[in-house]
Amino acid sequence: MLSDIRSVHFVGICGTAMASVAAAMRDRGFTVTGSDANVYPPMSTFLAERKVEVIAGYSEQNLAHKPDLVVIGNTHSRGNPEVEAVLDRKLRYCSLPELLKEFFIRGKRSIVVSGTHGKTTTTSLLTWVFESAGLNPSYLIGGIPSNLGAGARFTESDWFIIEGDEYDTAFFDKRSKFVHYLPEVAIINNLELDHADIFPDIASVQKTFSHFIRLVPRNGLLLANGDEPYLAPLLNATHCPVKRFGLGENNAVRATNIQFGATATTFELPSCKFQINLVGELNVRNALAVVGAAKYCGLSNKQIQAGFDTFKGVKRRMEVRGIAGGVTVVDDFGHHPTAIRETLKALRIKHPTQKLWAVFEPRSQSTRRNVFQNDFPTAFGEADMIIIAEVAFANVLALEERLDTTKLAADLKARGKAAHFLPDVDSIVQHLGQHAQGGDVICVFTNGGFGNIHARLLERLGKR
Repeated sequence: MLSDIRSVHFVGICGTAMASVAAAMRDRGFTVTGSDANVYPPMSTFLAERKVEVIAGYSEQNLAHKPDLVVIGNTHSRGNPEVEAVLDRKLRYCSLPELLKEFFIRGKRSIVVSGTHGKTTTTSLLTWVFESAGLNPSYLIGGIPSNLGAGARFTESDWFIIEGDEYDTAFFDKRSKFVHYLPEVAIINNLELDHADIFPDIASVQKTFSHFIRLVPRNGLLLANGDEPYLAPLLNATHCPVKRFGLGENNAVRATNIQFGATATTFELPSCKFQINLVGELNVRNALAVVGAAKYCGLSNKQIQAGFDTFKGVKRRMEVRGIAGGVTVVDDFGHHPTAIRETLKALRIKHPTQKLWAVFEPRSQSTRRNVFQNDFPTAFGEADMIIIAEVAFANVLALEERLDTTKLAADLKARGKAAHFLPDVDSIVQHLGQHAQGGDVICVFTNGGFGNIHARLLERLGKR
């Protein structure tokens, strides 16, 4: 029973989502402790301010106080001393998605945003539309919306808007995270192969999304990209209403007369015209999902546009980190070939005549592997100059499994692209410091810190 839980311990508490939820549990009156191998700002400061006790390192002694519930982060498994102690002592444990479901989402109207691409931007935009309409939603997002300043908030509102990831839940629960989120409204932006460490093929991705679709109630709504071929077969046998959005003629929420500008995009629906302060076709699709969800939930076109007008984007999504020596340095989280392609298309719209550099660090579980070896050469089509870095953590992958970065650079050259393989941040910064010119735009694609490359680039470019 949930009613007898008074104390909660988080294994891996310094993850962004774990820390936010731990602090929210503390605010609700629970005794909260946590442990992590990496205890440093900003998360350590955030948790200290919220009076959450954090222990550096993992030890079975961290559970000596016998917490009523242990929340185990999804990067932790057998061999972790605290995981072993939980099992040995038969302590009650759960995953973070399970905790969210039972303590924060149940009883609320849940909107779950899923899909291979655009989840974070769509969730952020939808949350901001609700916020600007005065609905004060709870939210949990896998990034930081610039308007909101944090990736999570828990309120007393009826609404909970959450980014639904298809990655697995925990070592003891290999279902996708999004099956725990009790969707009244489910959004599926798109569907492609990703997370190659757990999904061997597109059929396995379709299967997990079919499980998600099954959870939408008869009085809910599934909003699905009607232009997505891998998603189409999943929409034919649902028990809930389905509304398709996209650019094709068969979509109920269809954008027409799209006008791309350097800083904004306009598009029309039968009912009205919308403008978003975002660029690129992918963001039009993201906005269509937001329109469909917001209108289902009772918001007017005027309220939706008011949110669009003031939306400031998301950190690490085409985020300009600075300009030095006349060169603009952009940070982007993109790593999947489709995400890279769409970001470069959007940057080309923003900078139609400027030289566009793409710097790519293969760092995610999928891009470190050779699953996209033949897809990457076409992903960089809009870039003028391309730099491929060494695969991150390459030594933990067998050579035959690893992305061949030298071959990728050669394949790009064969397509007429100016491409270079430069293994590390030092060589990349040196090369760009010598060759990037005033007016150029450099977009760094990485889902990690990449050796603080953005700051180092700006420093080097500013010294010329």
